Amino acid sequence: MSIVTDEFFMKEAIAEARKAEVMAEVPIGALIVLDGEIIGRGHNTRETEQETLSHAELHAIRQANEAVGSWRLEGCTLYATLEPCPMCAGAILQARIERVVYGAADPKAGCCGTFMNLLGDERFNHQAEVVSGVMEKECGSLLTDFFKALREKKKRKK
Repeated sequence: MSIVTDEFFMKEAIAEARKAEVMAEVPIGALIVLDGEIIGRGHNTRETEQETLSHAELHAIRQANEAVGSWRLEGCTLYATLEPCPMCAGAILQARIERVVYGAADPKAGCCGTFMNLLGDERFNHQAEVVSGVMEKECGSLLTDFFKALREKKKRKK
């Protein structure tokens, strides 16, 4: 896919992240694309659902599985505003997603090349192509602005 296409779909992932932000969730969004069509969308809902597995990527994967009627998401691209964590990277491998495009790197838990690279480890029976830094500034700003506002809110409460 071209950078123009990747940016188009990353804007959609950012829109998903903004849904999380409105819910006072960490603003992370994801979507899954097959043949140029969005077949899965998700945003972070961990606080709302009080569920560990409520990451944006996992919501998008579930929706995409339903759309194609299979656990295999071969030929799909996952777009995420933040580099997937170990749990989500594992789900990406299990789903056989072909390509992952993310915006902001996650130096503390990113498993697509920053902290470690689960998606490129040849010991697994599947690897995924990774494209990093698509709309990185916009994706990173979502998170830094959210946490800055959260810290300011906590200060005002004291």
